[in-house]
Amino acid sequence: MKYILLLTFPLYVLDQITKLLVLRNITADEPRIIVPEFFALVYVTNTGAAFGSFKNNNWFFIILSCVAIAVVLTLLFRRHEPDAWRDTSLALLLAGVFGNLTDRLHHGAVIDFLVFDLHVPFASPWPAFNVADACICIAVGCFMIHSFRQSKREAAE
Repeated sequence: MKYILLLTFPLYVLDQITKLLVLRNITADEPRIIVPEFFALVYVTNTGAAFGSFKNNNWFFIILSCVAIAVVLTLLFRRHEPDAWRDTSLALLLAGVFGNLTDRLHHGAVIDFLVFDLHVPFASPWPAFNVADACICIAVGCFMIHSFRQSKREAAE
């Protein structure tokens, strides 16, 4: 459990500090270009889910976040043995969900600020996101690796 907290808490703090810096230093109409034609910092609010889908459903996502946190905590407390991939995915998921939930409760929307222009037709620029979103995406990847390894392990037995 210590590993979970050592990963979750600093990532949550990083998410909140970066959003606070954005709130204090960037306005919605003044993006900060960091790497021209590739990376910028912006100030965008999102009342929906990924890519701005399901807009204006803040309370639904607050409830969904609380359910997700309850499920993750249940999985953490019911685990029988440590598993690095599973535990990492759950820690990242907690950090991400707590980060975006904090935004929804304090600001009425999630604050997004990282924009990459990948110069590909379907994602140019990529929709703005934040540290919490990145944690959630990486958590999904870690969980997929965990699931793949688990199924291979079970097939070998």
